[in-house]
Amino acid sequence: MNALYLAFSYLRYNWARSLVLVLVAALIMFVPIATQTLLSTSERALLARGEATPLLLGSRGSQLDLTMAALYFSEERPDPVAMREVETVWDSGLGVPIPVHTAFSSGGFRIVGTTLDYFDFRNLDTASGRGLSVLGDAVIGSDVAETLGKGVGDTLVSAPENLFDLDGVYPLEMPIVGVLAPTNTPDDQAIFVDIKTAWVIQGIGHGHENVVTADEVAAGSSVLANAAVVQYQRITEDNIESFHFHGSQDDFPASAVIVVPNDTRSSTVLKGRYLDSELPTQLIEPAGVIQGLVDRIFRIKSLLDVVTAIIAIAAAAAVGLAVFLSYRLRAREIATAVKLGAQKGMVLRLLAAETFTLLLVAGSIAAIGATIVSRNAEAWVGWLLALGT
Repeated sequence: MNALYLAFSYLRYNWARSLVLVLVAALIMFVPIATQTLLSTSERALLARGEATPLLLGSRGSQLDLTMAALYFSEERPDPVAMREVETVWDSGLGVPIPVHTAFSSGGFRIVGTTLDYFDFRNLDTASGRGLSVLGDAVIGSDVAETLGKGVGDTLVSAPENLFDLDGVYPLEMPIVGVLAPTNTPDDQAIFVDIKTAWVIQGIGHGHENVVTADEVAAGSSVLANAAVVQYQRITEDNIESFHFHGSQDDFPASAVIVVPNDTRSSTVLKGRYLDSELPTQLIEPAGVIQGLVDRIFRIKSLLDVVTAIIAIAAAAAVGLAVFLSYRLRAREIATAVKLGAQKGMVLRLLAAETFTLLLVAGSIAAIGATIVSRNAEAWVGWLLALGT
């Protein structure tokens, strides 16, 4: 007890040197733990999204681009798949198809056109407001609401992907009718609309305003409406009835189609129907695609572990050297203590107590930091994944 008291008193007196040693030791302990925690959480988050999505239907091409666009709402733009593929899955009776349209954005967040089945599939609940019910409605994720400072009653305006993507694309003002509860998934970073609303943004559907009033008609006006009339930039109660779509809905686009099979047998049958490489569409398992991505990303994990270990050893050696030099500088002090009657064992216990106190304080700081990282890892990783896509 006397040794600990003397050690603490000495460390407190030399507080600057003690603080540096404590912080360096704490970092040596904290960095490997925090790194492993974040990497493990990232791996689980990536795999969980893929494993929660049984099958994904889209145009034949890059499976990774298709998966990233449909699951993480990234900037990848896979070739669109026709809505007739959705009807084909419905007619098969083998599963539930959920189309997603991710071609547009607003305020830096992806606009996801889909159906109400998506909200049930992802178990999304509204924290305020209501769900989608009318053409033009928007329901936003929690991160969208926080970042843009918007909520129920506000509006968002769609934007084309780039300045060269303006043909047939009209900015649409969408009222926010609901804000989703946080999920720590890419859904927090999305703006959800009905897929028909996405088609309106794309220019496939539009409304017309009257070019003559009732009074003008009564007065015998000869002005007639035609297809070249002004197109609305906002869907309201007054004009919603005039909105319509040109062409067959079977030809309308979706970025991808999430397919939820009824059972294992249905999944096998569905996958068998898209094995032909000559088909324009493909049916993939997102979990396998994401696992391949994770394997490639985390190949550097072993290298990172080696680098971390080398840095930790070097830092520990530096701390040891600092402590050793400190003891050498205190040689006269130790000699005086011996002359005053202190036994060598007492001196060693005093030095050990100082080292133990330093490591105990450093370990406590590292443990507090690791706890903070562990408790917030999912939220931080979700934010980083959304930022990366």
